[in-house]
Amino acid sequence: MDGRPIGMFDSGFGGLTVARAVIDLLPAEDLVYIGDTGRYPYGSKPLDEVRRYAEQITRHLVDRCEVKMVVVACNTAAAAALDELRDLVDVPVVGVIEPGVRSLVRTTTTGRVGVIATTGTVGSGAYQLAIEATGAEVVPAIAACPGFVEFVERGETDSEQVRILAERLLAPIREAEVDALLLGCTHYPFLARAISDAVGWDVTLVSSADETGFEIRRLLDGGALAAPERRRSGVHRFFSTGDVEWFRQLGRQLLGPEMVSVEALEL
Repeated sequence: MDGRPIGMFDSGFGGLTVARAVIDLLPAEDLVYIGDTGRYPYGSKPLDEVRRYAEQITRHLVDRCEVKMVVVACNTAAAAALDELRDLVDVPVVGVIEPGVRSLVRTTTTGRVGVIATTGTVGSGAYQLAIEATGAEVVPAIAACPGFVEFVERGETDSEQVRILAERLLAPIREAEVDALLLGCTHYPFLARAISDAVGWDVTLVSSADETGFEIRRLLDGGALAAPERRRSGVHRFFSTGDVEWFRQLGRQLLGPEMVSVEALEL
């Protein structure tokens, strides 16, 4: 049994979808979450810059927070730095790309699938490579969705403006007649209603956040890294590199009552 916390980070609020999955699936586990809101969004930044941020935060989680696992709860950071992070530290590092892709290819019945992500993630080619690695006979339609993250970070998840943007950005996905769509950014589940309205409610949305939660449970369940069985409820700590009160207010709205307080973090 291992009482150390699970470490997790994202550019801001999107990774809270992964945190929600982990809290629900592994209620006894302690969690440390870092939202890098002082430097968000990652999706429009050069991948080398995102890689530096990811390495810095991962080092902080391992060296200062003494976590037993690092979850890169940001698709852009995973695309930019996952392999490097696994070489950097001696604890397991879990990304969000591969679990989501595996679920996507299991979900489709027609072989026509879609992936939406940030500009940086799409440009990295990470999803294209991950889909090819499965060996599944699928035809992917991949679209970048600039602006989606910013709407979530402002708390505008169901406004008329985000619906108009979704209609425009997701037109290629709709025209590709996909039957399954992977939300390739952990922010995007917060926009699920607008996305479904744009692509059609017959398209199954696949959340990389939920699938990552299942992957973490698989890695911990019954193993040496699992929390002590006697523990009933884990302790959840949240840090922000930006405005902590804004993070607490919006984060509590997006995550739920587990976000009692947020601590400031300087990196």
